[in-house]
Amino acid sequence: MPQVKIVARNFMDMVASLPAFKLDKLYENSFICEAILRSLPPLAKKYVLQMLYIEGPVSAKWLEEWVLPDGVSKHKVAVDRLIQLRILTETIERKKETTYLLNPTFQSNLQKHIVHGGVLPREPMASNITVRLPTLEDLDAYAVQQWEYFLLHLINSTEAEKSTNISSSMMRIFQRGLLNQKDDKEPAKLTESGFQFLLMDTNAQLWYIIREYITNCEEHGVDTADLISFLLELSFHVTGKAYNLNTLSDIQRNILKDLTDLGLVKLQQGRKESWFIPTKLATNLSISLADTSSRKQGFVVVETNFRMYAYSTSKLHCEILRLFSRIEYQLPNLIVCAITKESLSKALLNGIAADQIISFLQQNAHPRVAERTPSVPENVTDQIRLWESDLNRLEMTPAHFYDEFPSRDVFEATCDFAREYGGLLWENSKKMRLVVKAEIFPHMKEFLRKQKQ
Repeated sequence: MPQVKIVARNFMDMVASLPAFKLDKLYENSFICEAILRSLPPLAKKYVLQMLYIEGPVSAKWLEEWVLPDGVSKHKVAVDRLIQLRILTETIERKKETTYLLNPTFQSNLQKHIVHGGVLPREPMASNITVRLPTLEDLDAYAVQQWEYFLLHLINSTEAEKSTNISSSMMRIFQRGLLNQKDDKEPAKLTESGFQFLLMDTNAQLWYIIREYITNCEEHGVDTADLISFLLELSFHVTGKAYNLNTLSDIQRNILKDLTDLGLVKLQQGRKESWFIPTKLATNLSISLADTSSRKQGFVVVETNFRMYAYSTSKLHCEILRLFSRIEYQLPNLIVCAITKESLSKALLNGIAADQIISFLQQNAHPRVAERTPSVPENVTDQIRLWESDLNRLEMTPAHFYDEFPSRDVFEATCDFAREYGGLLWENSKKMRLVVKAEIFPHMKEFLRKQKQ
């Protein structure tokens, strides 16, 4: 069964893919320089900070002296990343000596930012203007709720709230990779990538959506560099503080409306002013995906008899578990289900791999079982993999069946012909029957026609 990989990359992968002139434009913003610095691998950060006040190029040999002998591979990764982001410029001289030069714009603005700090284009609004701002707990609950509504809309579940209004731009992102709709009469269905997406970690899901959003932004007249710059800038805002919408351009306001669907910001309307409130999802945008340590508390307990107990009130959790298990009953705070061969086969046929299901169960293990090794019983993980291998033992090949040959000579000649074309799948010499691949049917048809003449 072919597996479709979804790679969830962070902002820096998007930044690295920008043309050189757009990268230089980004580095004119000191906050962008800091965001990029803190997203770099540790060794790359070390190189940037050590070169920050060095005027002129640094030799490759000198740079190599800054790392221990066992860190050669990390050194190469760090240098390659810095070159991709145009933070370092590599020059190979005639004497074959390689030197590296720090990007002057990046260097100058990062120096100013570290020494003098920076001022955001907008400051938080005064408390006497904004009233009834949500608490941090309420804001976190809002972000989770919006994200779940968003994914429930993707699943096209009857549990999705009718009041959820997903913007057309966000739905187009789904249509391209996660949903498939043949015509307007039929409802959109999840693709293999869509099923896999639902089992991904929340942070990985968010990075995937943001990456696709950035990729498709130019269709809406938004420059990629401007969008990345605004999103990175947004990550420097304070969680829970209110910021005036009048400080934004029309394009930025439209972007915020889309981000509201994801739970990155909350919009509020006052008597005279309107404002937006960033959630933790927004203020963590510039953090590398690999460095994101915040994980939700697990909720699943898997028993050796293949029964699962999910301690959750989330409708989304129920729908995700339904992808690969049979829901037996549901209480206000408990979902009881079971992994069966039928439920798992359905998941596998939808494009979900056994290892993805196992990974989901391990990552979402309830705290009482998460500390165990293994957190998911071995007999369950082994059986899931066995069911997958059983399904993969069968390979479907379009074919044609031939019998009732006029003579044995014609039958044997036909077998030889099919064998030469690499299309013979099966033959029964006694009953003069054979099966050949459908791809050689036109050649077989012409061959048999000549045999009749």
